[in-house]
Amino acid sequence: MEAIVSLAKRRGFIYPSSEIYGGLNGFFDYGPLGAELKKNIRDCWWNDMVRRRDDIVGLESSIIMHPKVWEASGHVAGFTDPLVDCKASKQRYRADQLFFAAVVVDGKTVGYVSALESENTAGELQTAAEALKRKKAIQGTLAAVAPRDMTEAKPEEIELIPSPATGEPGSLTAPRSFNMMFQTNVGAMTDASSVAYLRPETAQGMFVDFKNVTDTTRVKLPFGIAQIGKSFRNEITPRNFIFRSREFEQMEMEYFIHEDADWAKCHEEWIAWCENWLKSIGLPETHLSRYAHPKEKLAFYSKGTVDIMFKYPFGVQELWGIAARGNYDLNQHATASGKPQDLFDETSKKKFVPHVIEPAVGVDRILLAVLCAGYAVEDVTDEKGNTEQRTVLRFSPRIAPVKVAVLPLLKNKEPLTNRARALHAKLQRRYAVQYDDGGAIGKRYRRQDEAGTPWCVTIDFETIEKPGDTFTLRERDSMKQRRINEAELFALLEEQVY
Repeated sequence: MEAIVSLAKRRGFIYPSSEIYGGLNGFFDYGPLGAELKKNIRDCWWNDMVRRRDDIVGLESSIIMHPKVWEASGHVAGFTDPLVDCKASKQRYRADQLFFAAVVVDGKTVGYVSALESENTAGELQTAAEALKRKKAIQGTLAAVAPRDMTEAKPEEIELIPSPATGEPGSLTAPRSFNMMFQTNVGAMTDASSVAYLRPETAQGMFVDFKNVTDTTRVKLPFGIAQIGKSFRNEITPRNFIFRSREFEQMEMEYFIHEDADWAKCHEEWIAWCENWLKSIGLPETHLSRYAHPKEKLAFYSKGTVDIMFKYPFGVQELWGIAARGNYDLNQHATASGKPQDLFDETSKKKFVPHVIEPAVGVDRILLAVLCAGYAVEDVTDEKGNTEQRTVLRFSPRIAPVKVAVLPLLKNKEPLTNRARALHAKLQRRYAVQYDDGGAIGKRYRRQDEAGTPWCVTIDFETIEKPGDTFTLRERDSMKQRRINEAELFALLEEQVY
């Protein structure tokens, strides 16, 4: 992860927000390459989810909505994380991400150890337990630790569990609920009547506009409403770079089905669709897996939730959640607003409230996934037998921030630069391309490898001296080169970039 974070900063993908003032934890800025990459991910999703389907329409709802929206949805009362404070260090932790274990020697508890959630939490706790046993010079057999998170800690245990910040027991508080919504005020007054919230998800905008969509379009069940937009959550412990941040972007779709429809079949179809879409933008199948939420952990209204997991360098984590939410949300808003959210069934001549399947994914998490999956450092050997390292980002052409780099072989030869600029201008009409004439051609190739550019086109003397007007096309992944003309280049892009 350190290498990926460093590359992201060095090449202009992602910067810490407000960096000249020391940054602000949980917030990030996207640089020139990052902004292009993020836009391409959004565009691919929108094109495949909305424009290339006849059963889904788009929506853009406001970030700040009537506060009663969040009361009806349950966010005001229940959108909380368990919070634990360290009174000595003033550090704060999510209770479900702070783990502890009793240190048991010959069946007797001799102390406690703690560790923050990681890919090897149990191993870290076991190592800490062994260290505590040595420190106390206790003889006997140390039992394997049994990790639990702080939400499971008994009151009598809390005073005995050491803080990760200090290593000493007695400073951790009992877990308490912390609402993650950012609160703001609307209007000139700052009193209770002006309180509003930055949305913690985009989904509710699609539910409250459900009747507007059905009344103003020709949609028929089953159909979906899709939205891309910013959401805000006051995370207790933002971590793992952009994986968990306080300002992020979501791509969500609510797919409405008849109350008598086979929801399980529809749910599975959308899980498969999401998996195939992730593979279409370059995520390897070997890094993807499924996690079905056990029934005892589902919300009371949920029929089932499956997360598509991705193998990040810091562990296998949730990437895309696909939930069968029943008709809970529409019913909640109907009750709270007094406005029915039902449809009329022509067959049964009865009104009903549709059920919904919700695929919801974060743009930032996908961007981090494609960075991690595409990143590689490898040894390459040139024609003379010299070996060097190259860093490469193997982005799918669909989402690569730069599709083609146009490189004149020499920057001081006008026939070469004129032809290169002419090609660059023509490509710019449809694609994100770069013109680069700085330095040796090999170094320019390496720069484009780090940016994830799939193809480099070199305008050389053969281009201007021989018939055919061909260029040297260099492919990023194989580094193979071949001659290609302008028509073939555009045909290649048309096939690969869609």
